[in-house]
Amino acid sequence: MHAEAMMSTHPQVQGAVDPVLTHAIEACIDCAQVCRACADACLGEEMVAMMRRCIRLDLDCADLCDATASILARRTSSNDEVLKHLVDTCAEACRICADECAKHGQQHEHCKVCAETCRACEQACRDASPAILLPRQ
Repeated sequence: MHAEAMMSTHPQVQGAVDPVLTHAIEACIDCAQVCRACADACLGEEMVAMMRRCIRLDLDCADLCDATASILARRTSSNDEVLKHLVDTCAEACRICADECAKHGQQHEHCKVCAETCRACEQACRDASPAILLPRQ
């Protein structure tokens, strides 16, 4: 991915890219894609009605991950308080989605992959959260 390369060119960053934040951006982008693919795969399962909660959580998680990645990538005059809440909410959505997908992981490989990806994104967001609120000068 190109998040680090792109962010390093931003005039507000001046080459001082925080790898924790760029890792969170990339994890969110990856997780959003995997969650959408898992939701689609769930729709293809025979017992789709039993997968409704999984599908809903996949789609919610994908939307939150997309929003988080987009807002994290904006480095000009960000609202750190809102951004921190968003990253924390994304981590929680990933945890909830991972827990649900893990319930289906034995029967559906796509749910297993999704649970693993959500857990990785959850951790990336938890790692990024403390790096967001920086002291003001």
